[in-house]
Amino acid sequence: MEEKRGPLLKQEEEPWRVLEFYSGIGGMRYSLMKAGINAKVVEAFDINDKANDVYEHNFGHRPYQGNIETLTAADLDNYGAHTWLLSPPCQPYTRQGLQKQSGDARAVSFLKILELIPHTKQPPNMLFVENVVGFETSDTRAKMIEILASSEYITQEFILSPLQFGVPYSRPRYFCLAKRKPLSFQHGVCNNKLLWSPSPLFEHNENTVSDGWDQPPSNWDTLIHSCEPIERFLEFKSSSDQVTGTDVSADCSGALENIDERNLNTMSQYVVPLSLIERWESAMDVVYPDSKRCCCFTKSYYRYVKGTGSLLATIQV
Repeated sequence: MEEKRGPLLKQEEEPWRVLEFYSGIGGMRYSLMKAGINAKVVEAFDINDKANDVYEHNFGHRPYQGNIETLTAADLDNYGAHTWLLSPPCQPYTRQGLQKQSGDARAVSFLKILELIPHTKQPPNMLFVENVVGFETSDTRAKMIEILASSEYITQEFILSPLQFGVPYSRPRYFCLAKRKPLSFQHGVCNNKLLWSPSPLFEHNENTVSDGWDQPPSNWDTLIHSCEPIERFLEFKSSSDQVTGTDVSADCSGALENIDERNLNTMSQYVVPLSLIERWESAMDVVYPDSKRCCCFTKSYYRYVKGTGSLLATIQV
């Protein structure tokens, strides 16, 4: 094993150097931009060609598309990254999947990346991991925590939903924050715990730490009352195809383009046929612009009616 050095030093004005694994269409990178963090994504990694097309369109950079299982510790050291963002495949842990966990071939690359950490000369100062609910009880997560602990990281884990942040989207997800010593979290009492509240991320008084943070909400739907309506996040006001001043593309320096007139005429292709509505209406999750919740979209959205995501009705009858 290579001899360790201390934390990767960063000058105050220097941007955080970030590696974005399983980058998809760039959700993590966009979040960095929206958060106003002084950060630079020095490389992104994704094997999906279509996702990389979208990422390149959005950010002007095409992710590395090779097999990340072939990366070495020396390769990772060469990037000099302070932070790693990882959103590995969720299929090994989903309720509807086979739940093979680390035995699933799609979990291998994530574990191999983690296993490189003890062999790097300059391990990242921080890691951020995102996955589906179910990951927290998996053997993959257990191996991740074991590797991080042996590499001098402290962790705080969360299961959070956009509903807790006022966003009308019911999608609980697992998150793990890891910092390498001597870095620390503001609330040390939350170290090595799984929390169901975002409060530790915002509260400044140690005395406000609540035992309730480690308990799941009794009912996620009670949170919808504090959410913004869906219409605040729509690019189209109504079936008349009028573009609104959406917040989605704000502060992105032109990375995400507004929908142009040429595309307005294509909206008709997304209309759900009346015959389908008449047959499957009882199974559809229909929401309206003034609704304060919608369901998680899956890969099977538009292929199957039930359990794949909400349908937006722009005219309420």
